[in-house]
This record gives sequence, C-alpha cells and structure tokens, in this order.
Amino acid sequence: MLEYTEKKTLEYLNGMPKSMRKNKGQFFTSVKTAKFMVEMFNISHCNNKISVLDPGAGTGILSVAFIEYVSQNFLNVTISLTCYETDLTVLPVLKDNLLYVKHILGDRFEYNILECDYILSQRFEPEVGELRFESEKKYDFIISNPPYLKIMRNDPAAKAMDKVVHGAPNLYFLFTSMSLFNLKQHGEMVYIIPRSWTSGAYFKSFRQYLLSEGKIKHIHLFTSRNKVFDAEQVLQEIIIIKIEKTQTKPEFVKISSTDGSNDFDNVRSLNAPYDVVVSGGDSYVYLPIDEKDIKTIQKINIYHSTLTDSGLKMKTGIVVDFRQEKELRKSPGEHILPLFYSQHIRNGRVNHYPSGKEYDWIADSKSGLIQKNKNYVFIKRFTAKEEPRRLQCGVFSPGDFLEYEYIGTQNKINFIDKTDGSEMDSMTTYGVYALLNSTLFDSYYRILNGSTQVNSTEVNNMPFPPASIIKIIGEKVLVSDDLSTDNCDRIIAEVAYGTCD
Repeated sequence: MLEYTEKKTLEYLNGMPKSMRKNKGQFFTSVKTAKFMVEMFNISHCNNKISVLDPGAGTGILSVAFIEYVSQNFLNVTISLTCYETDLTVLPVLKDNLLYVKHILGDRFEYNILECDYILSQRFEPEVGELRFESEKKYDFIISNPPYLKIMRNDPAAKAMDKVVHGAPNLYFLFTSMSLFNLKQHGEMVYIIPRSWTSGAYFKSFRQYLLSEGKIKHIHLFTSRNKVFDAEQVLQEIIIIKIEKTQTKPEFVKISSTDGSNDFDNVRSLNAPYDVVVSGGDSYVYLPIDEKDIKTIQKINIYHSTLTDSGLKMKTGIVVDFRQEKELRKSPGEHILPLFYSQHIRNGRVNHYPSGKEYDWIADSKSGLIQKNKNYVFIKRFTAKEEPRRLQCGVFSPGDFLEYEYIGTQNKINFIDKTDGSEMDSMTTYGVYALLNSTLFDSYYRILNGSTQVNSTEVNNMPFPPASIIKIIGEKVLVSDDLSTDNCDRIIAEVAYGTCD
C-alpha cells in the first residue's frame, strides 16, 4: 500500500512545479520519515477500532504509512480515517491512494475525505481568552505534516484561533493547536514541524496552549537541515514531535536524533528530564541531544535572574544601512561618526578597522540613528551554521574612540546597554562579556535556539547570575587582561558555580 502511494506521489511531484507547491506551503514527507513517525505512536493499548485524523493529508503518505503499520502489526484492529484536503490538484491522488487501500483491507478500513478548510470547518465559539470549537468527533491518533505558510493576522483562520496567534501566524502552528483540541484525552499526535516555535516571544501563546493542554513525550531532531525533505530542498530546522493529550507530566521526554531522513537506522536517543526540556518562565522547549547538553541546561537554570533584573538589556543595532544611504559616508570628516558592523567585532574587542563594507561612517544629522559613546558589549546577530560559536561578542570601550561623543551601530549587531540609558561600569561590561563569551552560555543558547540569528528577546530572558556576581566575574577578567574563552570559562566556573572543573 505504501509503495503504491509513494509511486503515485512521485508522479504528482514530477508533474507539479515546485514553486507552485511552495506557494501553497506544500512539502511532502518521505516514506522513511513517514514510517518513523508512525512507529512513535503507542498503539498497543488501543481498542479494536481506532480513529485517525490526517489534517492537510496531501497524497496520503502519512495516513497510508499509519494504516499499513497498524494493519500488519495489529490484525484485529479496524481503522477509521478522516482526511482534510482542499487542494484540487492533489485530491485525485489522495482519493486514488485511499481507494487502493480500501481495496486491499476491505472491512478493516473506512475513510472519509473532507474537502474543506480544516480549521474553519469547525465552528468557533468566540469566548474571550478561550480556544473553543465545536467538533463532532475526537480522535485516538492524529498524524500530520501541516502546511508551512504564513497568513495575515486578519485571515479568518488567524481570527478563529486568536488565543495562540501573535503577529502574522504560520499555518503550521494553527494546525498543531487545532489537532491538540481534536484529540481524545490520552490520545496521541505526531507532527513534523519547524523547531522555531520552541523559543522566543512570537510563539509564547502557542507554547502555553500546547504545553498546558498536552505533554511532550518524544522529540526527534535532524542534525542536518537539508536532508529532511529530500525531494523538496527545504533548509528549515525541522523536528518531529509526539504529544499526548494529558495533564499528567511525564518524568522524561525521549529525545532522538539522526543526520537526516535517510538515516533512521542510526538513531541516537536519550531520556531527558521533562523539567529540563520544558522550563523557564515562558515555557521554552530545550532540545538537548546528549547528557552534556542536559547538564548545561541544569547548570544555567540554577539562576532565576535575567539581564533585565540587573538593569541591563540586549538591543538591536539602530542603522539599517540600505534605508539610510543618504546618511552613510565612505570616510571620516566633520559631523561624521564611526559606524560599527559585526565585522568590527574581533578577538573579544570592538575596533574600527575597515570592515569591507562600502560605508564605515555615518553623518550625525539624525539623532535617532546614533547613540552615546559609552561601555557596551557588542554581539553578532548572524553567524554561519557551520561556525563553532553562536554567541560572538566583543567589548566596546569608549576610550578607544575619545574624539567621538556618539557612534552608530548597524542593524546586524546586538548590543548590551543599561535599561535606563545610563552607562554600564567596566566591571559589569566585562562580566557580561565573559558570560556570553563562555563555552557554557554559548552551548546553552545553541540548545535553546537552532537558528543562526541571535535573538535579543531570548538573551534577555536567559538565566544570568545576579548583578553582584557579574561584577566579580568582570573584575577578575579585567585584572587578568585575558579575554579568551578559556579564561572566561575558568573564572565563571570559579565565581558563578563554585568549581574550577
């Protein structure tokens, strides 16, 4: 059955332009990934008849993989499948595939294809602060590779799910939220989705709903981005997640990982404490892949204060250079200030050697584009995926640029400043630098965020030692006059964690 479905799917893919499918948010699951997803379910405890939902079914690969697995391993089980699909180009393929399955299984299989919008077909009850829909049916299992497509905030689907929406939402997390609603108590859902929802303020409402109504049981990570959807050339950070609809918190979450969708014979896995995977005030979801990662999370999380608790805040550089070309200059002069890019962060310091950019200077004519020349810690906003560090930072010393009262910062750097606009003292500046430059904090951030962008919201919400300890760390770094990561690691271990290990 699955071979037949795969053959028909490949025929569809070969006849449908990739650009057209991308515009619809269509990215098709490989057969090996589908099989792995199905085997994540716990089916052994079920009754002789089970109900399954596949919202956004596409050609039916996930549904057929589920049906084949159950029919081969649980001979007395009857399967009732419900599929949602609205794409007129893919519907004939889905219908043909499920008709073929029906021909093979006969009375052991029944199905219903709903040619309507998965979210809007369920009546919304617009109660303030509630996510409430009327649904005729709840399901034992839900499996999905939902559409990855941004919609407008005023889209009917976004309005219907206002509780989990922030800004212009992506359909994938609306589908995920709705599926959790459609599960029976103790039912299970397995979704393949981007990992972007696991952190950051943008997905906070979604995380809170997901983690309050259900509990994560298993997360699978792909350590290579470009192998998840082999035929699709998708470079998203993708995960597979299994959630049970329950209020009972499990002791552990299974974390597994592979290099890509063609390597499920070499799965690495560990059991991570649930409170390590789901922790933090905003219920971030951490994705450790080994015991070392678990220890890193536990170590950082012994502190409950943040940068903002110490009166500090990471902000984003002010100057968006392509929008401010009239103010940019190629050389210094009267009323011209140095403009700093990420290329000026080198070896723990911030200099103003030629950056390789066309413009390294900015006019002081617009006060909104410049900032005081004072103590900062600069951090690169973007790094390459293959670089060994995500947090790459340097100390900005105002004494190195005494002739300037103001400076400019380009938008691809972040900087740490006092919340009230006053100046950080040198000990605090070097203490913050040491923490961000340490192996421990860099590892923690990489576990928290899989993207190559350093997000100021996430850094501002990371656990940091209190202000008094930050100053002691900074004082020791200043005395040592050594900004290396090794020295920062040694001082932080001694001062913040009471060990030199």
